[in-house]
Amino acid sequence: MDSFQERPTERIVPDAWRLGAVPAGLALLSAGLGWGLAAGVFAGLALFTVAFFRNPERAIPGDERTVVAPADGRVLEVGEIEQVDGSKALRIGIFLSVFNVHVNRMPLAGRVESIERTGARYLAAFDRRAEGENVRCTLSMRSAAGEPFRVVQITGLIARRIVCHPKVGEWVARGDRYGLIRFGSRTDVVLPAAARARVAPGERVRGGSTILAEMPPAPGGTP
Repeated sequence: MDSFQERPTERIVPDAWRLGAVPAGLALLSAGLGWGLAAGVFAGLALFTVAFFRNPERAIPGDERTVVAPADGRVLEVGEIEQVDGSKALRIGIFLSVFNVHVNRMPLAGRVESIERTGARYLAAFDRRAEGENVRCTLSMRSAAGEPFRVVQITGLIARRIVCHPKVGEWVARGDRYGLIRFGSRTDVVLPAAARARVAPGERVRGGSTILAEMPPAPGGTP
């Protein structure tokens, strides 16, 4: 089985330098022309861009049955949903503001079974309609114990691009960084209904270091 190579791993995601170069250049030009206010505004934008793409190291807690947060942000919802096949599942949705770290992490180790890009709108990520209508990327996974779960990257009002690096068939380790969303977004985790949530709506979480849920004992004692 192919293993996914974690990325991005740089302390600052390389996108920052390309996207931040424009406001940085305008800041220098404005300063040279004596436009102090404009120079300050553009310099602030350049610094914000670099800060947006920060990518801190995180200590991953728990064991392989521990589900960690896939992103930094605020928990929007925790609850049971009905899936297309009629089965129940536990969904936990996280809203990421433009001030949060936007690098996504894998909440549970598993193999990528499918990658589906759907949706067409860019509603605010906290809008209830966003979960079904916004542009999104769904990774359908299967754990070592054979349990299906999904991680969904959803764009927001400002976000326009989803980066998702894994390929179908690759094994992604728990806590691995695997992509990001630019600028402001939502990330959902859909787990088996038997999983026990460890967070509640309104709580702040940190990708890779906050325990989001606990999986039930694995079938047949699989670790």
